[in-house]
Amino acid sequence: MGTRLVQPAPQGRRILSANLRPAAARLPVMKSPFFVSIFLLIAVPVPGAEPAAAPVSPATLVADIVAGHPELAWYVAELDAVRAARKFAAARPDPELSVEIGRKRSRDVSGALAGEGTTWSLSLAQTFEWPGRAALRKALANQQVELAELGLARFRRALAARAQTLAFGLSSADARAAAIREVADRFSALKEIFLAREPAGLTPQLETRIIEAAELVLQRRAVDADLALHAALVELNQLRGLPADTPLRLSRPALAFRDAPPIAELLASARERNFEFQTRRLELAQQDTSLLLARRERTPALTVRPFASRETAGDRETTVGVGLSVPLPAGPRTRGAIEVADARRRQAEAALAAAERELTRDVLTTAHAFSTRLAEIRRWPPGAANAFREAAAAADRHYRLGAVPIGTYVELQNRYLDAIEAMLDSQRAALESGLHLQHLTGLDFEPVTAEP
Repeated sequence: MGTRLVQPAPQGRRILSANLRPAAARLPVMKSPFFVSIFLLIAVPVPGAEPAAAPVSPATLVADIVAGHPELAWYVAELDAVRAARKFAAARPDPELSVEIGRKRSRDVSGALAGEGTTWSLSLAQTFEWPGRAALRKALANQQVELAELGLARFRRALAARAQTLAFGLSSADARAAAIREVADRFSALKEIFLAREPAGLTPQLETRIIEAAELVLQRRAVDADLALHAALVELNQLRGLPADTPLRLSRPALAFRDAPPIAELLASARERNFEFQTRRLELAQQDTSLLLARRERTPALTVRPFASRETAGDRETTVGVGLSVPLPAGPRTRGAIEVADARRRQAEAALAAAERELTRDVLTTAHAFSTRLAEIRRWPPGAANAFREAAAAADRHYRLGAVPIGTYVELQNRYLDAIEAMLDSQRAALESGLHLQHLTGLDFEPVTAEP
């Protein structure tokens, strides 16, 4: 058996990814006061179900997801791999040992055998590169480590934002389902009253059909709310690494939305802290380094080869010396490598310019969406949800007394549900815009905080 969620007290995301946007590093996410505002859904066991699980604090929920998500191991392993590769980026090639052994026969001009014996040779080769190449390879390895660290941080931030959005989606779906159940119970009770008595005339029959039709519409809305609730719970449990049907208990205080910093500050921070833009800049720096390395590689490496050999065919002859070998850059390979590196650099430069334009556009549109959603939320009267709920309850009471016509009664119940859904949708959209703006700019300006 599963659990059903009852409505919590009244209350969105960018993230995976990411990273499951990516995502900021774990500790900054855990310290954010926003986690005090993620909701605790109160799970009430149905008959025969197992006892409800202990409540999970929002900070613990997000910290567990960020620390234990299975995909996180891929980014950690990638970071370990590039760090290990960095240790050997500037190392010299391994020396090469050559050993030769054979038999030698020596004959004079008449063809008579003059001597026979063993011959052998031994050489050791070591390649030395000109100064500068090793430093450039080390720089490339360092830049690769920075890219891996950026990827890990981005994934963590995106994962945390996704967890926050799912927590709100779980809570808002439960609040929506609870409101629908409340109105559905009213319609069901009225229908039972109508069906229990003999309809006298056309009006009671029509009113019964109106209530039945409204109840059918509510059934569809209830199914949609239950599906959204189940989808959010399944994804959250997957992020937590738990079975999909594991009950989750959260509480949900009221939310307070904060204004975003000025546009100029958002744009400046985005150019310095945005993960995608930083990645493009690092890729351009990598291509600059690769171009310098390709130019340095026009100067060939030098191979030193000390050797020793001995022949014992007749006379004993021993040779000891040192050989030098240098490849001749006579072919087009080196020049072609420089041309390829230069083209890659120009390509990375164009990608950086495009990323800057896209980043500016995203910041401006997201900031506008966030401010517009805030303005919409702040136009709500204080306690609007409770006022609509009380009005719907009053209409139910007065309809039973005959003081409210059936049209007004049904319309008020529907408008109550529409208002609750509109409020929850606006909060979700504002939360998603705020979290996405944080992801774009790297600023933890806490777009949403909890109110007592």
